[in-house]
Amino acid sequence: MRAVLQRATWGEVSVDGEVIGRLDPSPGLVILLGVGPDDGEAEARLLAEKIAGLRIFADAEGKMNLSLLEIGGGALVISQFTLYADLRRGRRPGYTGAASPEIAAPLVALVMEELRRRGAPTQGGRFGAQMQVRLTNDGPVTIMLDTDFWR
Repeated sequence: MRAVLQRATWGEVSVDGEVIGRLDPSPGLVILLGVGPDDGEAEARLLAEKIAGLRIFADAEGKMNLSLLEIGGGALVISQFTLYADLRRGRRPGYTGAASPEIAAPLVALVMEELRRRGAPTQGGRFGAQMQVRLTNDGPVTIMLDTDFWR
């Protein structure tokens, strides 16, 4: 699984002009999440654990020393198969490295469930929909995670 975490003071996702998810409470993380064909429940749980405990929020001294859970922040998860874009040939990306929707959708839902289980209020987009994501990136702090690094 691949995730791009954006520390944010505000965020929302809409479909057809209707807001379907918000970063609430904020600040928190807007998470773009892609699933690979070899990913499973173990990767989803590991990724949620890493995200929940990642110390990228400022403490009283302004140092990145607090986690999402420690600040009581929320998460907004957006499925993003384009994180698996293959750009090795030509100028048009290929996406055969991304998991099929049948594999990816339940794993995105599991990451969200695992974040909630750990104590992070979590909302999300609509899998497979054309979404508009808006956020205010804080810092900016943007972190990339890939479970392949932990295999």
